[in-house]
Amino acid sequence: MKNGTKSLIIVIGVIAVLIIGSCSFYSNSYNSMVSQDEAVKSAWSQVENQYQRRLDLIPNLVSTVKGYAEHESSVFTDVAEARASAGGVMEMSSDLLDDPEAFERFQKAQASLSGALTRLLSVTENYPELKANEQFLTLQDQLEGTENRISTERKRFNETVQSYNTYIRMFPKNIIANMSGFRQKEYFESQEGADSAPKVEF
Repeated sequence: MKNGTKSLIIVIGVIAVLIIGSCSFYSNSYNSMVSQDEAVKSAWSQVENQYQRRLDLIPNLVSTVKGYAEHESSVFTDVAEARASAGGVMEMSSDLLDDPEAFERFQKAQASLSGALTRLLSVTENYPELKANEQFLTLQDQLEGTENRISTERKRFNETVQSYNTYIRMFPKNIIANMSGFRQKEYFESQEGADSAPKVEF
């Protein structure tokens, strides 16, 4: 076999190895991105579940408080409007994760609802009979537990997003991410004065 033929075979072999290696790297990186993207969506669904649980608790809570505090109509209106903005008007879906402006509006709506709930619960200070009502106490406990779960799930979501964002920004994986349409996800950020869950205990 001539030297030229041997050299050609070596060159073809090296090219083949490079192509196979590149394809393997692309495939592994892409599959990891898909896996991490799905992990973000899964973490988001847990956040959604807790926000939905809070939305579901509000009508019963408002109804119970209304039975004792009928004159607090402005507070009830605030809660109803905040609830509509947080869940009724703005759809909770993973599409929010790819739209920074919509995600920011979602966060603001949830923060507004938390503020309205805090105002609603502070009203009960003026109604001792309400504070002793068994149904109210049960709803209060459920809301407190839900707020704690929201905080926990938001933290887990942020950790998952951090892992995903870091992965797709690292070179050369960032090239594959850009080619394949993987984009950075938004984090939950603390609203001013919202570094703890609303206080629902008395």
